[in-house]
Amino acid sequence: MAARGREGPWRRVLGGGLESWADWLASAAARGRAQEVQALLEAGAPPNALNSFGRSPIQVMMMGSARTAELLLLHGAEPNCADPATLTRPVHDAAREGFLDTVMALHRAGARLDVRDAWGRLPVDLAEELGHWEVAGYLRAAMGGTPSANHTAGPADNPT
Repeated sequence: MAARGREGPWRRVLGGGLESWADWLASAAARGRAQEVQALLEAGAPPNALNSFGRSPIQVMMMGSARTAELLLLHGAEPNCADPATLTRPVHDAAREGFLDTVMALHRAGARLDVRDAWGRLPVDLAEELGHWEVAGYLRAAMGGTPSANHTAGPADNPT
């Protein structure tokens, strides 16, 4: 039986509680289960509802699953939601882990690349710190080629 709106089988199984929707969607997103994420969203699961740990699905999603990110964003997930403790946003997490496709999906959906986390790092800083050069290059180009806060001038940067 196909899920339809809020009256589909997902709704019955979950008992209609918003917290249950949020927990199930966050769990599916965290595991990168794109088909399950899609079914839950199509059945009416709210893409920005916080799970029982106070996190939204896009904050806990498997960063390596660009398809999961795209589904959440397509259904209205907020790409700029910050973790209350670390101030990291999903783009920080994707950059730190080196997932270019996810970084690109978040950026296309409006993720801000110029916001620092609690330690003063931009997403590009995290990518560079961990050697994700392709991600760092994309972020640098998307930011107009501006250097990161942690970028130190070296011989190639300061020709004399």
